[in-house]
Amino acid sequence: MTTVNETLGQYSELFMLLAALTYTVSFIAFAADLVRARKVTTAPAEPAQEPALAAAGTLGTVQWSHGSGAGKANNHNDAVVDDAMGYKALRRPAARIGVAVGILGLVVHAAGVVTRGIAAHRVPWGNMYEFTTTGAMLVMAVFLTALLFRDLRFLGTFITGLVLVMLMAGAIAFPTPVAQLIPALQSYWLIIHVSVAVLSAAIFTLTFALSVLQLAKTRQEKSGKPRTAGLLRLVPGPVSLEQLAYRLNAIGFILWTFTLMAGAIWAEAAWGRYWGWDTKEVWTFVIWVVYAGYLHARATRGWDGTRAAWLSITGYLCVIFNFAVVNVYFPGLHSYSGL
Repeated sequence: MTTVNETLGQYSELFMLLAALTYTVSFIAFAADLVRARKVTTAPAEPAQEPALAAAGTLGTVQWSHGSGAGKANNHNDAVVDDAMGYKALRRPAARIGVAVGILGLVVHAAGVVTRGIAAHRVPWGNMYEFTTTGAMLVMAVFLTALLFRDLRFLGTFITGLVLVMLMAGAIAFPTPVAQLIPALQSYWLIIHVSVAVLSAAIFTLTFALSVLQLAKTRQEKSGKPRTAGLLRLVPGPVSLEQLAYRLNAIGFILWTFTLMAGAIWAEAAWGRYWGWDTKEVWTFVIWVVYAGYLHARATRGWDGTRAAWLSITGYLCVIFNFAVVNVYFPGLHSYSGL
């Protein structure tokens, strides 16, 4: 039997700690960006375009006000983002720092995940600690990848915050030393089935953040406050958020469908049956049903807006329950938490 490299395991834990510290700096930078946006004033000028990872739209220029009243947004003309998620050409140094430090954190985080795998001579997702740390890495990777296509830096505070919570949960709630896989997990299906499941959950995490912000923006508009007020000033309108969440949920649903099918094939190979109503199997199917219902209602029944957001949030809560509760507290053939 291959021995575990405990020294590399310790290096992995050190990398995780350094990643958490780096993400904390990124979190603070993104939060500063949201706070600083409250003082922005707009002025018509020629549009400018910024690079993809720090993208700004082409709607005008923005100046930062340091006066007592000049930064108040009193009308729609002071908006820095439109309904198409296009941003006016404004300088957001804090957001740039947040992205740059987030990329650094992801590199360090990936080093921690890889060294964990090398230390155990296997893929690094064989217990709850490894599921959590790998999942957190993919959440950050999905977010940074999305920045190549859309300026979603307004999500930075929420995504880095969730990643930090996941890393803390892994270290505090699910601490597990480096070890070999239990016999039931010694299959190539572990690489396929679990990796796709974690990736789809990472996408659902992004849509969860979008749906929560959608509800917050909707509440802001219903309260009569201008869309340019408060910490949500950089957040696009609820329609834009809902449409993006819908597209991403569709991608996540496809991956989750593959997860369900791959799990059934693995179950047949391991236990001689495709479906056995194990608790984990049931909740994986429940998640699939919730997101299928969301997509169906959104596409055919006109369930957009607030109702769609709540369905999206419900689906993600089912994902969390399946991961944090079913894996730990429910006995069954999928009790692989390592705790």
